[in-house]
Amino acid sequence: MSKNDPHILGKESIGKLLLQYSIPAIIGMTITSIYNIIDSIFIGHGVGPMAIAGLAVSFPLMNLVVAFCTLVSAGSSTIASIRLGQKDMKGATEILSHTLMLCITNAFFFGILSFIFLDNILIFFGASPDTLPYARSFMQVILLGTPITYTMIGLNNVMRATGYPKKAMLTSMVTVVANIILAPIFIFHFEWGMRGAATATLISQLIGMVWVLSHFCKKESTVHFEGKIWKVKRRIVESIFAIGMSPFLMNVCACAIVIIVNNSLQEYGGDMAIGAYGIINRLLTLYVMIVLGLTMGMQPIVGYNFGAQKIDRVKQTLRLGIISGVVITSSGFVICEFFPHAVSALFTDSDELINLAVEGIRLAVLMFPFVGAQIVIGNFFQSIGKAKISIFLSLTRQLLYLLPCLLLFPQWWGLKGVWISMPVSDALAFVTAVISLMIYIKKVSKEHPIANKVAE
Repeated sequence: MSKNDPHILGKESIGKLLLQYSIPAIIGMTITSIYNIIDSIFIGHGVGPMAIAGLAVSFPLMNLVVAFCTLVSAGSSTIASIRLGQKDMKGATEILSHTLMLCITNAFFFGILSFIFLDNILIFFGASPDTLPYARSFMQVILLGTPITYTMIGLNNVMRATGYPKKAMLTSMVTVVANIILAPIFIFHFEWGMRGAATATLISQLIGMVWVLSHFCKKESTVHFEGKIWKVKRRIVESIFAIGMSPFLMNVCACAIVIIVNNSLQEYGGDMAIGAYGIINRLLTLYVMIVLGLTMGMQPIVGYNFGAQKIDRVKQTLRLGIISGVVITSSGFVICEFFPHAVSALFTDSDELINLAVEGIRLAVLMFPFVGAQIVIGNFFQSIGKAKISIFLSLTRQLLYLLPCLLLFPQWWGLKGVWISMPVSDALAFVTAVISLMIYIKKVSKEHPIANKVAE
């Protein structure tokens, strides 16, 4: 059996597999998140505190960029894992070709529309006359590069799901290292400002895209391009979108929520408050990305064993995943609660911005330990093809809980109300996820020891 044989997912010990698959994904996601932090540090010190606020204004649009990408990549990687678990190599190959086609189509559709209406979008997202130029300069470059970004991310997720977690990790490492090298050169040496930071990102993603494409062009790869790769089947597209709809809606909701957050911050604290949120977002995203790396490693294990009807192994993977997720976000809670000034000062020299960020961090992370479990449970349902449950859990924190809090709390407590909304919604979303999981497990145990067949 070859080292990259995906069928080991049904035989090796779960603990060993979770380490083998999750650690590369976690490293990759951590490196990517650390790059985003370093990039923000370069921007904060090389361009100024107002540029941090401009970057924060662009977050909702970045969430939309990610949303249209995950609509394809999350669904594709899940179905590819399930097909491999069913030993359907032809089906897994078809998923690969559809991933490439759908990524390119989505990128052109979303990128062109967003570029045309960019200023209007950014103003709606909370940009002021002072922050709009920074946000515009950054997003123009990012939007022009969406075909590269989507192709790299989409195919890299399929690479991980088809038995190459370390190679997928190397994609992130290559792109991030290139980015960290190029960003300070473009920002400080060439003095390109925000446009320089975005250009460094795009060039590094181009390198990653070439790396991933070269993998799938090799016949020795477990799954590789063959036949008519541009032929699209409606049934497969619908399956990909059905499973990818959960993370897609989660990112769309995140976009809507950040718009409300930005506008609330603008009303109660001004541009500097938005900049503080930019710092908080970067810090908390680091730990969320680590948990997402964990779930990326879980996904092929869960998907394969679910497809192979080995439910005990699925439950064991979920149990270890929840424990690991809680440990990760609990570490973030400790660091942010005890060292908020130190981590905020990394991004800027502005005392006003640092003080606002410190207050926000301490309130925002109050329930952060529970976030790890909530993310793992939501992604578990996605991994077994239970799109409706996954979508429901994706929407609960953003729409059912956080949105009402954001509309009510700032009216009572001003700027503090914005920060308090976050831990309250985190706690409620965690309770909802646990209840949903308990109901599902009870239902499966009653009806049949083998989980329901995933929808075609």
